[in-house]
Amino acid sequence: MSRARTDPTVELVARAIYEAEKHGSSWDNGPATSKERSREYARNAIRLLNDDIGVLLFALNEAAAEHSLRGSGAVN
Repeated sequence: MSRARTDPTVELVARAIYEAEKHGSSWDNGPATSKERSREYARNAIRLLNDDIGVLLFALNEAAAEHSLRGSGAVN
């Protein structure tokens, strides 16, 4: 079965997860089910990280805007 184009970031994270789990075989020789499970974990981790980064960036932008307003004397 041919896989659709795979996201290289997902593959890198999936390999790291696979290796961290100490499987008895290398990623290249590992069972397809274990590799797909690692890809699913990777997609979830990336999605969660992206959500956290988005929240963090929003909060930082808000804080920077408030700081900028205070510095310009525009706050009443």
